[in-house]
Amino acid sequence: MPQIDSNAPLVITDCDEVLLRMVTHFRAWLAEDHAITMNVSRDFIGALRRDDGRTLEQEEVWTLLGGFFDAEMHRQDEVPGAIDAIRTLSLHAEVVVLTNLGDERREDRIRQLATFGIDLPVYTNQGPKGPALARIVEERGRDARGNLRPTFFIDDLAVHHGSAAEMVPHVTRLHFVGEPEVAAHTTCAFTAGHAHARIDNWQQALPWLLDRIKEHS
Repeated sequence: MPQIDSNAPLVITDCDEVLLRMVTHFRAWLAEDHAITMNVSRDFIGALRRDDGRTLEQEEVWTLLGGFFDAEMHRQDEVPGAIDAIRTLSLHAEVVVLTNLGDERREDRIRQLATFGIDLPVYTNQGPKGPALARIVEERGRDARGNLRPTFFIDDLAVHHGSAAEMVPHVTRLHFVGEPEVAAHTTCAFTAGHAHARIDNWQQALPWLLDRIKEHS
């Protein structure tokens, strides 16, 4: 990715369902290797059932998610248009990734993104992302004069937009769910008043972001 002036805007983007597809691959792996059915119309907790009809408990779900990210990240593929969009955004802004994975998986995510030609700083996080966004803004979000840079946040989960709105209200927030099957059942952060827009494809999201970046140039 090109070197960006420190006065340029800052874009902080999620990975799963924004850059790379995850949920449908997780569901396929559950069915193939664990005889577990996943209902994508529900949150992870309560969405997974074994063939005998038993719904998995929260701890079991987290264990399976960990297993997927430990051994199955190679299944993930690009959200359509994401790679070109990130390359274009990187011409106009500094772009970093904020992903909800354990810190021990940070290097795995870096290597995974590199296979798609995405070479960006990666931050890991657990729980709502508002506090992590505040730390990133403190670390990277000021220009050479110490003024806050225009900052943009892209994520697929409404809870993170609510957290961001509370912790870093000056950040422009785009709710983006790149998997249509999941998007249809995702609570809308824009409707809730926690995001500035809800756009679920890069064909429309990229020009929306570029227009707002240009407004601050």
